[in-house]
Amino acid sequence: MTQPRETELIADLEAAAAEELERACELGWDRIAQVTPWGDTFEGYTPAGREVAFERNYLWREDPGYDICVEVTVYEPRRYEAGARLTRILTRSGS
Repeated sequence: MTQPRETELIADLEAAAAEELERACELGWDRIAQVTPWGDTFEGYTPAGREVAFERNYLWREDPGYDICVEVTVYEPRRYEAGARLTRILTRSGS
Protein backbone atom coordinates (compact mmCIF):
# COMPACT_ATOMS: atom_id res chain seq x y z
CA MET A 1 0.00 0.00 0.00
CA THR A 2 1.29 3.46 -0.93
CA GLN A 3 1.85 5.84 1.96
CA PRO A 4 0.33 9.36 1.84
CA ARG A 5 3.74 11.02 1.40
CA GLU A 6 4.55 8.68 -1.48
CA THR A 7 1.16 9.37 -3.10
CA GLU A 8 1.77 13.12 -2.83
CA LEU A 9 5.27 12.72 -4.28
CA ILE A 10 3.99 10.70 -7.25
CA ALA A 11 1.23 13.24 -7.97
CA ASP A 12 3.72 16.11 -7.74
CA LEU A 13 6.22 14.43 -10.08
CA GLU A 14 3.44 13.59 -12.56
CA ALA A 15 2.19 17.18 -12.52
CA ALA A 16 5.70 18.48 -13.17
CA ALA A 17 6.19 15.95 -15.98
CA ALA A 18 2.88 16.95 -17.60
CA GLU A 19 3.85 20.65 -17.52
CA GLU A 20 7.29 19.91 -18.96
CA LEU A 21 5.88 17.68 -21.70
CA GLU A 22 3.64 20.56 -22.82
CA ARG A 23 6.69 22.85 -22.97
CA ALA A 24 8.73 20.18 -24.76
CA CYS A 25 6.12 19.95 -27.54
CA GLU A 26 5.42 23.68 -27.93
CA LEU A 27 7.83 24.17 -30.81
CA GLY A 28 6.00 21.71 -33.03
CA TRP A 29 7.27 19.02 -35.35
CA ASP A 30 9.06 21.27 -37.89
CA ARG A 31 11.34 22.97 -35.37
CA ILE A 32 11.88 19.91 -33.17
CA ALA A 33 12.84 17.79 -36.20
CA GLN A 34 15.80 20.13 -36.78
CA VAL A 35 17.41 19.05 -33.49
CA THR A 36 16.26 15.41 -33.25
CA PRO A 37 17.81 13.28 -31.82
CA TRP A 38 18.54 15.43 -28.79
CA GLY A 39 18.21 15.37 -25.03
CA ASP A 40 19.21 17.20 -21.90
CA THR A 41 18.82 17.13 -18.14
CA PHE A 42 18.41 20.15 -15.91
CA GLU A 43 17.44 20.95 -12.34
CA GLY A 44 14.19 22.62 -11.38
CA TYR A 45 11.23 22.53 -9.03
CA THR A 46 7.89 20.73 -9.04
CA PRO A 47 4.60 22.56 -8.45
CA ALA A 48 4.93 21.66 -4.73
CA GLY A 49 8.48 23.06 -4.58
CA ARG A 50 10.49 19.82 -4.58
CA GLU A 51 13.95 20.06 -6.10
CA VAL A 52 14.07 17.59 -8.99
CA ALA A 53 15.83 16.76 -12.23
CA PHE A 54 14.02 17.14 -15.54
CA GLU A 55 15.15 14.95 -18.41
CA ARG A 56 13.88 15.76 -21.89
CA ASN A 57 14.53 13.66 -25.01
CA TYR A 58 13.55 14.00 -28.65
CA LEU A 59 14.00 10.74 -30.57
CA TRP A 60 12.91 9.50 -33.95
CA ARG A 61 10.19 6.93 -33.32
CA GLU A 62 11.27 4.75 -36.22
CA ASP A 63 12.79 6.30 -39.33
CA PRO A 64 14.37 9.77 -39.29
CA GLY A 65 12.08 12.37 -40.81
CA TYR A 66 8.82 10.92 -39.59
CA ASP A 67 7.30 10.63 -36.09
CA ILE A 68 9.18 12.09 -33.12
CA CYS A 69 8.93 10.54 -29.67
CA VAL A 70 9.10 13.24 -27.00
CA GLU A 71 10.00 11.83 -23.58
CA VAL A 72 10.03 13.70 -20.28
CA THR A 73 11.16 12.20 -16.99
CA VAL A 74 11.01 14.07 -13.67
CA TYR A 75 12.72 12.55 -10.65
CA GLU A 76 14.36 13.29 -7.34
CA PRO A 77 18.11 13.02 -8.01
CA ARG A 78 18.56 10.14 -5.59
CA ARG A 79 15.53 8.20 -6.97
CA TYR A 80 15.59 8.06 -10.78
CA GLU A 81 13.62 4.81 -10.95
CA ALA A 82 10.78 6.34 -8.89
CA GLY A 83 10.39 9.27 -11.27
CA ALA A 84 7.44 10.13 -13.49
CA ARG A 85 7.87 9.50 -17.23
CA LEU A 86 5.53 10.75 -19.92
CA THR A 87 5.77 10.32 -23.67
CA ARG A 88 4.04 11.95 -26.62
CA ILE A 89 4.38 11.21 -30.31
CA LEU A 90 4.56 14.19 -32.66
CA THR A 91 3.64 13.32 -36.23
CA ARG A 92 4.89 15.11 -39.28
CA SER A 93 1.30 15.57 -40.46
CA GLY A 94 0.29 17.05 -37.11
CA SER A 95 -2.32 14.38 -36.44
